[in-house]
Amino acid sequence: MSDFVDECALCVRGGDGGAGCVSFRREAHVDRGGPDGGDGGRGGDVWLEADRNVASLLAFRDHPHRRAASGGHGSGRGRHGQAGADLVVKVPEGTVVRAADGERLADLAAHGRRWLAAPGGAGGRGNTRFATNRRPAPRFAEQGEQIAERWLRLELKLLADVALVGLPNAGKSTLISRLSAARPKIADYPFTTLVPNLGVVVTDGGEDFVVADVPGLIEGASEGRGLGHRFLRHIERARALVLLIDLGPAAGSAPEAQLRILRAELGAYRPELLARRCLVVGSKADVAAERLDEADMAVSAVTGAGVAELTGRLAALVREARQDEPPSAAAEVPVVHRPGAGRGADAVSVRRDGAAWLVLGRPAERAVALSDLTDPQAQEYMAQRLRALGVDRELARAGARAGDEVRIGTVSFEYEPEEAVAQAAGSAHSGRSDR
Repeated sequence: MSDFVDECALCVRGGDGGAGCVSFRREAHVDRGGPDGGDGGRGGDVWLEADRNVASLLAFRDHPHRRAASGGHGSGRGRHGQAGADLVVKVPEGTVVRAADGERLADLAAHGRRWLAAPGGAGGRGNTRFATNRRPAPRFAEQGEQIAERWLRLELKLLADVALVGLPNAGKSTLISRLSAARPKIADYPFTTLVPNLGVVVTDGGEDFVVADVPGLIEGASEGRGLGHRFLRHIERARALVLLIDLGPAAGSAPEAQLRILRAELGAYRPELLARRCLVVGSKADVAAERLDEADMAVSAVTGAGVAELTGRLAALVREARQDEPPSAAAEVPVVHRPGAGRGADAVSVRRDGAAWLVLGRPAERAVALSDLTDPQAQEYMAQRLRALGVDRELARAGARAGDEVRIGTVSFEYEPEEAVAQAAGSAHSGRSDR
């Protein structure tokens, strides 16, 4: 089984928030101590970070789940729970993060770039936080926020200065083994290379650049034939391309036809690839049976003929490409904004869910996440909070009618016009288990 994986699923989950505490001071000679319950700690975040020392997505193939630590619970004497530790998940440079539906979320193209994959849950407030002049001794606290898991798709696009592009069995693996210290599998049959190989080329002048040997391209690859897009995406970031044309007697098609196929597939996949710096190189020059007039040069990876010249020309192309890049390009960090994905999301919305109305939004869910909804004080607070958030108004606008079931998180109640929140407080019942 190959140790190189360039696609995988990843399940991330931020840590749950710790529960707030219900506690009252108990001291000698103090008849009625006030509330002193501490807050729960927030849950840890899950971050994805690009790391040049990670070669592939192999670590996620059989173990796709990553979860941050949960926050600690609050306790008496005003002691707050400890915050959960963040989890930093290392991924290769060039990793593209997508949602389960394919939406692109982040591009971790450079070492050190980070993206918040799953924020941790908020810690619950202790009963001290709910004390008011009218409610000096609250007997309820807030539960920590429970976080749902989230599935992502990770795709790796190799970061290489030069990509070797050719039909199957064109000699790409043999050439990269001659150019660098890479030792890919080499055999005399098509599709020997099933995964990309990277090699570092060092010139006599001390310059170095990275060459990628990617699986052979066939006609129709831009439409998904063969390895299709799994191959083509690995050349997107290359600064220069080498179109390797098989000049040997066993080539399956004429050199002109090979070049036409390569250019057609690159253009169909991404037209800008045709404007990339490029060398057309004939391979297997030692046994060449045909010529290609459009070739910039010919090499033999077996005898080494032309390899030194090719190395110098590639180094010059890479040097020019690096000089043409804007100075800020390497440091630029793409930011992807996802409304509702962070802690600051505060929108409350209502939608139909079968025969019931579902109220969505972190503030509404937090308003009902109390430790004891059978307590009159907790019911009163919940009613006030939901009313202030405009939940009853949103239900009326959505068309809710008297007697309809309304659900907020794990709490459900019957809707009554203009009295929905009061009804919620009087008949709320929770389906969650005690933590």
